[in-house]
Amino acid sequence: MRMPVLAIALLVATSTTPLRAAEPGLDGRWVVDLSSEPGKPYTQPMDLALLADGSVTGSFYNSTIEAGRWKRDRGRLCASFRTTDGVGPYHTAVCLVGDHAEGQTWAEHRRFLFNWGATRAPTTAP
Repeated sequence: MRMPVLAIALLVATSTTPLRAAEPGLDGRWVVDLSSEPGKPYTQPMDLALLADGSVTGSFYNSTIEAGRWKRDRGRLCASFRTTDGVGPYHTAVCLVGDHAEGQTWAEHRRFLFNWGATRAPTTAP
């Protein structure tokens, strides 16, 4: 009888505590370059946490990620997630490419698809 109780306790403990993934490549703070005109920089923050269960949490463009998934497949580490501006959803996909990330965001209600690049945010000194 002790084994089932221990197994249930372990299951409850691991299911209520999100575990960080062993895939840190996309984890962390990013600066996304959304510039559409040369010489006019326009960046927004993206914070990603890839969890061991395959989910993604964080924020993009100061909007909380509502639903997200990540996967390593075919030699690439990518994530997809949904955010909102309060009017409609934004669907974003991002892949790690060397030391930077490349992605695209689609907003059907705004009738646009935007390709973008991102670099790691500078680390701040403690």
